[in-house]
Amino acid sequence: MDFSSTLRQLSKAQKPARGVSLYARFVNRPAGRLLAAAAYRIGLSPNHVTAVSALITFTGVFATALLPPSHALGQWVALALLLGFALDSADGQLARLHRSSSACGEWLDHVVDCAKLLAVHAAVLISFYRFFELPRPALLLPIVFQCAAVLLFFGGILTEQLRRRSQDPATGPVPGPSTVRAVALLPVDYGLLCLSFLFLGNQRLFLAVYVVLLAAHVVLLPVFLAKWLRELA
Repeated sequence: MDFSSTLRQLSKAQKPARGVSLYARFVNRPAGRLLAAAAYRIGLSPNHVTAVSALITFTGVFATALLPPSHALGQWVALALLLGFALDSADGQLARLHRSSSACGEWLDHVVDCAKLLAVHAAVLISFYRFFELPRPALLLPIVFQCAAVLLFFGGILTEQLRRRSQDPATGPVPGPSTVRAVALLPVDYGLLCLSFLFLGNQRLFLAVYVVLLAAHVVLLPVFLAKWLRELA
């Protein structure tokens, strides 16, 4: 298949858009589709794409932890994290194109995702400690954010797996995506966290954006946990 044919095939193999944010639907998945088509053309496997995603993401993570904040660093880190996120979408799309989805590949993808969430907030904590002029209690912010983000990720993944196990084949069609829900999910979208690093060169602005995203996670976490528990019950 040529590149355009590969893109058409990938468009037919998309996961449902229900339950994802506007960023994921209109930015990350289309970007991932382009990257998946390119990976297919050069013969990469889904696990290769996952590995490249991890390499690029953790390069940005280590740069955040080790280098003094600056506008140039923030732009570079944001680009690395966003590219890693798009590749994270590409590996699943490539697996569906190959019809090679496997428990091993899904496990690797989720483990890398979890490690990425832990590492990004750990890097912010290190940067706060080394380079920011903050009171000591402010160092708790990345720890709280890390816990909330990982709980949301793990809770969502586990709920999805349990739904698959108990799904009734006779169930009717899945409802279409909700625009209101897609907008409401934006504050807890990992892509928005990646974009926040564009402000890394301005300590006050970056801290303000980070705190707003943290507050959104803290507020929405119990909402989602209660919703998932109610659905599974």
